[in-house]
Amino acid sequence: MRHRIKKSRLGRPSDHRNAMLRNLATSLVIEEHVETTISKAKTLQPIMERLMGYALKDTPREAIRKLDAYFFDQAASKKVLEVLKERYQDRKSGFTRIRATGFRSGDGSTTARIELI
Repeated sequence: MRHRIKKSRLGRPSDHRNAMLRNLATSLVIEEHVETTISKAKTLQPIMERLMGYALKDTPREAIRKLDAYFFDQAASKKVLEVLKERYQDRKSGFTRIRATGFRSGDGSTTARIELI
């Protein structure tokens, strides 16, 4: 039974899943859009909401610590604090958008594009 289980496992062990989501989040911030599967995009969306919330609500010192601890590249946390923080100053949530893009040619899985608004 799946009572009180919110997280999607994505068919991977926890270390692999966490590293993959950190990599996707880093790529999303740097490139501002990522093409991936629907389930990965839906799992990544609340993570990005939480990270953007750190940048907007915490003091810059605390935000730097939290973002550098999550992203693999310091350029991503720098971009969040310098560029994206100004862009999303008026918003409280809803920083990302997921759009279905079709099917992957290799295995036929449904793909989606997650992008920063």
